[in-house]
Amino acid sequence: MHIEEFRDYCLAKPMVTEETPFGDDTLVYKVGGKIFALCSISDYSRGINLKCDPVKAIELRERYTQVKPGYHMSKKHWNTVLPEVGLSNELLQQWLDDSYTLVSSRLTKAQKQILGLKV
Repeated sequence: MHIEEFRDYCLAKPMVTEETPFGDDTLVYKVGGKIFALCSISDYSRGINLKCDPVKAIELRERYTQVKPGYHMSKKHWNTVLPEVGLSNELLQQWLDDSYTLVSSRLTKAQKQILGLKV
């Protein structure tokens, strides 16, 4: 998955914003003000960070060499995924969906109603 595809996929989700709070080189994607994905623009191939259930995070790291503990993030809750090293777009999209769902599940009742989630 190239950075343009990654960006388009993130921005197509409800209530997602794209920001650069860590400088012009780091794209940050938030839902309801909470981060679910981020990556470097200039060094995209070094990985995208995705929020992950702690148990699943360990399973993914053991199963895929392209999945590492979150770089500059909580190693328990974040994975860094090498997006251009043999992973299918479908798999990356699933992990993006999982990250988005995990973060959006912790939004306020009002935010969940806007997203059409169960409250």
